[in-house]
Amino acid sequence: MISNERPSPFGRRPYQGQSDLQQPRPVVQEDTIKSAGIQVERKIFTVTLKENPRGRFLRITEEAGSKRNTVIVPSTGLEDFQRVLREMAADAKALPAPDPTEEPGDSIGNR
Repeated sequence: MISNERPSPFGRRPYQGQSDLQQPRPVVQEDTIKSAGIQVERKIFTVTLKENPRGRFLRITEEAGSKRNTVIVPSTGLEDFQRVLREMAADAKALPAPDPTEEPGDSIGNR
């Protein structure tokens, strides 16, 4: 028997959405403290400071067309998150502008 074929002591756990018997997660009450939105090119970013029984957190939602992505940063990491964003913005500003004669790539450097 291959090591990853050994039965789990916890039984078979289906992936989320594979079982009709799986109980839905309970709804957690979230209170919005502050919210702001910005549009960058074709993307809309919504930044919301929220609070629930587990604590405060920042929810950053990106909407582009019909796609939506969300990142959640706990309040304990907001100062580090802010520091890294400032460093990235400063580095992006300090770099020379891209050469217009190069082949175009996407915004993250893929060609």
